Amino acid sequence: MRRIAAAGLAAILAGTLAGCGGDDDSGGSGGTVTLWMYPVIADQAKSQEFWAGVEKDFEAANAGIDAKIELQPWEGRQEKVTTALAAGKGFDLVVLGPDQIPQYVDQGTLEPVDSALGGATDTFVATSRSALSVDGKLYGVPIYNTSTLPVYNKALLDKAGIADVPDTWDEIKAAAPKLAAQGAATLSYPGAPDETLNLTFYPFLWQNEGQVFSADGKSVAFNQPPGVEALQFLLDVQKAGGLPPGTATQKSALEGSPVVTGKAAIMPIAQLSQLGPIRAALGADKVIVGQPIQGKKRVSFGLPGGVVLAKRSENKDAAKKLLAYLATPEVVGGLAKASGFMPTRTDVQVTGDDPAAQQFVDALPLLYAGDTHPKARQVMSVLAPQIQAALQGKKSAQQALDDAAKEANALLGTS
Repeated sequence: MRRIAAAGLAAILAGTLAGCGGDDDSGGSGGTVTLWMYPVIADQAKSQEFWAGVEKDFEAANAGIDAKIELQPWEGRQEKVTTALAAGKGFDLVVLGPDQIPQYVDQGTLEPVDSALGGATDTFVATSRSALSVDGKLYGVPIYNTSTLPVYNKALLDKAGIADVPDTWDEIKAAAPKLAAQGAATLSYPGAPDETLNLTFYPFLWQNEGQVFSADGKSVAFNQPPGVEALQFLLDVQKAGGLPPGTATQKSALEGSPVVTGKAAIMPIAQLSQLGPIRAALGADKVIVGQPIQGKKRVSFGLPGGVVLAKRSENKDAAKKLLAYLATPEVVGGLAKASGFMPTRTDVQVTGDDPAAQQFVDALPLLYAGDTHPKARQVMSVLAPQIQAALQGKKSAQQALDDAAKEANALLGTS
């Protein structure tokens, strides 16, 4: 992260915080404020260094405030955050995604954060702001934006006689038997049910113009024809030898995955930060970054990560000051550089020497953050095991999605 002098930082914060008044029930401007941060920066050492620097610089500009940025694991995130918000303990601030925020707004455990930005919300990418808003109020300060694109193993494609990268459903299905004949799978698909469907099944659903929920949000729609066809597409690729053995229990970790071991030709949902390890494993000249895969439309997954404020925070003034600092160009730009994710501010440019970075930026208009429904995560938890059952050959695409829909609609109170 680029350091800035304390005096300069103080000036930036003074401008950013203009108009940020404390609530009647907020604590004083000093004290301790705790932020739960997750492995947005995948490299643990880099993550610790970056966030320690954020703490140091913030405290230098805000005498009397003790900022504690606690690095948390992704595992068990939903349960821990839900428990902490209900109890009003553990953190003042935490990073959440658009599909998590609405349920906590419904529960009354989050505070709007518009005032922390002093009216400067228009400096953020419009799609990031809208994705983190509920009923016109901003509930998360956007600090990074994910962007995903497919990554191809050129060596495997060449060996199978496939000249152009297969980036449509028809091309992928046509490539599957050719790659299988060479002992390679086509798609690396993490089918373990604890993997987020945003990075597995949902992009294929969206590519087929399907949605998780009905338009009124009162029932699910993933078992309608677009969803069934999307799951059937995966099953057809699997039948042609296009999914690796053990796909139904495969995790998303790169280490030992079919991608880095050269056993699968396409990683359909990859992030910029993952290119380094993939290139190191396969050879930089053997790795191609493509456009989002196209079904009926060309789309991939990407969402902003937003820092939210717990309604029961006992030190809201200090928490809002930390929120304002996290929103500065220095932090947003530094985080983008360290994490490989995209910046959320319109006045921050992508940095680094990787020419592929611009491809991930250019893809932002083709990215979808998913359904921001209060029950999005609960529905995901009942759908994922049914998709796994289909991948294991235990159920047809229609049966798996119908069974999931029955359970999901019960959660929504519509069955």
